[in-house]
Amino acid sequence: MPNYRQILVPAIARHLPLDEAQVAELIETPPNPEMGDLAFPCFRLSKQLDKSSPAIAKELAEGIREEGLPEGFSSVEAVGPFVNFTVDVVQRAAEVVDAVREQSDDYGGGTEGEGKTVVIDYSSPNIAKPFGIGHLRSTVIGGALYRIHEFLGWNAVGINHLGDWGTQFGKLITAFRKWGEGAPEDQSIDDLYKLYVKFHTDTPAELEEEARRWHKRMEEGDEEALKLWRGFRQASLEEFKRIYDMLGVKFDSWAGESFYLDKLDNAVEEAVKAGVTKEDDGALIIDFENDALGVWLLRKSDGATLYSTRDLAAALYRWNEYHFDKLLYVVGAPQARHLAQLFETLRRMGRDWWDRCEHVSFGHIHGMSSREGTLVFLEDVLNKATDLVSQIMAERNPDLENQDEVSRQVGVGAIVFADLSRRRIRDYNFSWEEILNFDGETGPYVQYTHARLCSILRKWGKDIPGSYRPELLQTPEEAACVRVLERFPDVVRQAADEAEPHLIAHYLIELATVANSFYQKHRVMDAGDDDLVAARIVLVDALRQVLANGLGLLGVAAPERM
Repeated sequence: MPNYRQILVPAIARHLPLDEAQVAELIETPPNPEMGDLAFPCFRLSKQLDKSSPAIAKELAEGIREEGLPEGFSSVEAVGPFVNFTVDVVQRAAEVVDAVREQSDDYGGGTEGEGKTVVIDYSSPNIAKPFGIGHLRSTVIGGALYRIHEFLGWNAVGINHLGDWGTQFGKLITAFRKWGEGAPEDQSIDDLYKLYVKFHTDTPAELEEEARRWHKRMEEGDEEALKLWRGFRQASLEEFKRIYDMLGVKFDSWAGESFYLDKLDNAVEEAVKAGVTKEDDGALIIDFENDALGVWLLRKSDGATLYSTRDLAAALYRWNEYHFDKLLYVVGAPQARHLAQLFETLRRMGRDWWDRCEHVSFGHIHGMSSREGTLVFLEDVLNKATDLVSQIMAERNPDLENQDEVSRQVGVGAIVFADLSRRRIRDYNFSWEEILNFDGETGPYVQYTHARLCSILRKWGKDIPGSYRPELLQTPEEAACVRVLERFPDVVRQAADEAEPHLIAHYLIELATVANSFYQKHRVMDAGDDDLVAARIVLVDALRQVLANGLGLLGVAAPERM
């Protein structure tokens, strides 16, 4: 499938005192398709050529027409200071639709990641606490980036860096021994969470001190402390895996903080040898002598480690294990300083791969707090979404087969899509009315569009035509569908480059919108002419395919009936 932007670049550059890179940077997409498919603004050249930009545009358009239109273009017109280019609608329809047909599930993917490895650190909940909705963002953003990179040929490694070590477990052990009942392995995660909340509700000083002692015993390998800790960890993993199954998220490694315990001394030693640390009242710190980064505590004065120590050990291990081309930390925005300290430490230690590390930050869903006992459990949210969708389905399509499964797909998909449809750095407020709207810019809207396209194909009841006449797909609505279909591979690549899954979500809303406009205005099976019917069936199938591909990248199901 040709890249029309690339084809246009040399054709324009030959007529201007700009090199091809400068021309490529200036080419843009007009806001209205009626203005053309691509446009070149001439403002920048006015001073350089001592002419008005409309005059430059007119001369450029005339020069290109005299030379002959670039391959695949049907017209070039000067409109004020712009030169607008229109792609041949028949050629584009043939090339785009054929590409979707030939590549099918692989359309939009690529091979540019072949031979490269991306390591993605995402989700990373703390054990002994239920999976809250606050963990949703890292989980679904990381899961989407994993699938997007795999789609482009990368070797993706998903790591769930569990919060399974640290001072909080000394607190939990203390709470369990004081208020818990039964054996640690018999506790539910809800039981553990209640103990955690109770500890923080009204904690006498002596309990805080006892919690510190238990944490120290864990660090020293005390078997009684570790037995309690292992019981808490196992209960948490069983809970987490159930949630991940609901979300369709997977990991290649569950190496949490505890995995690095035997690697901490070596990490600290490497930092000391590199000359980046110094002693401060018995503690080991890295003083960046920079107000923005401040001081990084690597080891406490009592010898205890911190998550900073474990993060340094994890980064060094991941390089030795994977020799990654990218290491993405899908972590909330409040951790920006901590990760900047980690990356700067790696740089000062002489690790020339430090700049392959990237913080994929995100905002928050407001009002979530574990310490006050107001945590909103993600499983409860997913179940409620499923129940609400089931009620909607019962009204809209009471005869729907597999209603429970479809309700689950749409309910969970609505939550995931709502999160991924926003720029990740932005905070947002949760709204059931907005998320479950079948007619708005939502997951259910995209899924319903996919289901309607599948319904058309079921009514067709035959194999998709092996041949068709692309010149029949020339109405404005059909042309709009083709234009949007064409952009999918570029959107996928941009989403990977910028670590922004919302680009795919927004694209799917746009594709669903043009698909709806098409089949609401034009008949498909009873269009009259057999050739026109065949061409439109092929277009419907292409739209269905790309919607399914895009939803799959986001981790959202594409039901065939709704």
